[in-house]
Amino acid sequence: MKANSHVSADTIRADFSTAMSAMYRTEVPAYGTLMALVADVNAETLAADPVLKERLEATDTLERISEERHGAIRLGTPEELSMMRRAFAVMGMYPVGYYDLSTAGVPVHSTAFRPVGEESLNRNPFRVFTSLLRLDLIADETLREEAADVLAARKIFTDEAVRFIEKAERDGGLDAADAARFVTELLETFRWHDQAIVSTGMYKRLHDAHRLIADVVSFKGPHINHLTPRTLDIDKVQARMPEEGIAPKAVVEGPPTRTCPILLRQTSFKALEEAVSFIGADGTWQEGSHTARFGEIEQRGVALTPKGRALYDGLLTETRARVRPAADGSNADEYEAALSDVFKTFPDDWDGIRKAGLGYFTYSLTQKGKAVTGRNADLETAIEAGLIRFDPIVYEDFLPVSAAGIFQSNLGDDATQDFVASPNQVMFERDLGAAVLDEFAHYAAIQRASLEMCLGIVNMAAAAE
Repeated sequence: MKANSHVSADTIRADFSTAMSAMYRTEVPAYGTLMALVADVNAETLAADPVLKERLEATDTLERISEERHGAIRLGTPEELSMMRRAFAVMGMYPVGYYDLSTAGVPVHSTAFRPVGEESLNRNPFRVFTSLLRLDLIADETLREEAADVLAARKIFTDEAVRFIEKAERDGGLDAADAARFVTELLETFRWHDQAIVSTGMYKRLHDAHRLIADVVSFKGPHINHLTPRTLDIDKVQARMPEEGIAPKAVVEGPPTRTCPILLRQTSFKALEEAVSFIGADGTWQEGSHTARFGEIEQRGVALTPKGRALYDGLLTETRARVRPAADGSNADEYEAALSDVFKTFPDDWDGIRKAGLGYFTYSLTQKGKAVTGRNADLETAIEAGLIRFDPIVYEDFLPVSAAGIFQSNLGDDATQDFVASPNQVMFERDLGAAVLDEFAHYAAIQRASLEMCLGIVNMAAAAE
């Protein structure tokens, strides 16, 4: 088949994201309420902040805001992870970053599958935070072996989904008809199942080991456990959620409220208790319940350099040394006050962040810069002269502590447990079947390319005189 008859990976990803959102809206109606609330807040924020609107328009990111989603899934075996990588590759999504959540009491390690090119991100920035269960962290050896047997026996991808993945790999893509069928088939992997594949007794043992272990092992597939729209003002969404009949978690995860947002802020509503059936000892179905799926909202800021990230991590650690946020939210005000106070150390203006080397920025020629006929200038001189502008690069990735905080708050207030911190990126990449992209190197390359282009054009104009 000729490559020009293939549907672009960006189109397949956009179609899959739309289908996933429609499915989740049907399965979890509160998600639809959340989407409407975020849309209202975003419209109000843009109307009240013309500078923000102009910046988003200048970087071609305004249109993508309403389409932006990230989801999360939890897988049980290396084989599931490897096939998921291949499935996401059909949609132009690649593993970025390694996250060890054992440091925060959650027995998984993870990566984020997402598009990486600017054009692809602007077309549809769908991301899926994908975790692999760390069976090696389960202390009970018998339970660990039983869980492994259950996971080995299940098949989370339909035969047709696998066939289309293999066809895309062989032919270099899919035509429109096959792409549509691929989306339909792959969606089945993420669908909710209300019948468990374990007995009530085993579910309880898994649940007692950790609620997330029960969620991963007990069902036919890795149901999408949340979809997350992007807001431009997470504090306003947090305040309005109760008005919509949605109870938010007590504390927004991540950095405090700032004039210049950094990294990622996240909040959510509590996970739903949903009716499920378990296999009884007599082979009949028994009624029960399971808590896993929830709604989440995010606000994204500038991507930080290693220096900026080290400062962020240090300030977050200092904050939590002062006030450890309680699971029940009883000290939420105290924690947020400490967070704001500690983070005064972090510059809160774009030029200050840039000059301190704390964040990544793209550089572009202004209209004046494009019209220049002769100017051999260094970067700062060119910026001061109005020849070059700089814009923050959006942080497209995740934060382990924040992710763990969301997981724990939505698995229940007693879900926090101690695991020995044991990052193992080598093992994860082996199971994945590929290396993960280093996010810092990726952002640095984007910044460097934009800077070289701007200074090259300005200096070339001078040289031509």
